[in-house]
Amino acid sequence: MPSLLIADDHPLFRAALRQAACDALGDVELFEAGNLDAVLATLDTQPQIDLVLLDLHMPGNHGLAGLAAVRAQYPGVAVIVVSANDDPRVVRRALDHGAAGYLPKSSGLDELRDAIRTVLACQTWLPAALRATVSRAQSSPGDAALASRLARLSPQQFRVLTLVAEGLLNKQIADRLDVQERTVKAHLSAIFERLEVRNRTQAGVILRELELTDPARQMEG
Repeated sequence: MPSLLIADDHPLFRAALRQAACDALGDVELFEAGNLDAVLATLDTQPQIDLVLLDLHMPGNHGLAGLAAVRAQYPGVAVIVVSANDDPRVVRRALDHGAAGYLPKSSGLDELRDAIRTVLACQTWLPAALRATVSRAQSSPGDAALASRLARLSPQQFRVLTLVAEGLLNKQIADRLDVQERTVKAHLSAIFERLEVRNRTQAGVILRELELTDPARQMEG
């Protein structure tokens, strides 16, 4: 029986995704999360999960950073990005960072079902309306290199990197992760080497490069 995690902070949209998953698969094990911390915690405790439907702009996600976190820490889990942002350049970046599919929030139930079935069959899925424009959107050499470097990090190293990007000091990171401070320093040394940076400032900038503007907030402004 397939196992899915629906990650979105809007209960009504989670309900739509839940219905699409049940319609597409029949028997399916479903989990839900409303923020990125809950996504990662669920993946930690439910290793059988096959697919995550991941909202790009849910709390804690900061654009592509959440996708990078899931792909780095749980490389065996497929991810369909779900977003109101249908800019072909953003879709291209999501695919370059390991998404197996991209689902605009304007998609109908038929597309939702098709996306879930296709990705669980180990294929990449895009809506028909975006395929041509995304295929013409060139991959950024910077994104490809960044995805490759982030993939070198262990799950714990990625967690440390995330906390560095939030501005936490070594002792604060140690307390948050319940490890000794010297362990954090060892992780940082490995992070600097694998990301090819010299210090924590440069390491933090790497994750901030993955941030995206939320179209919904642009409209509110």
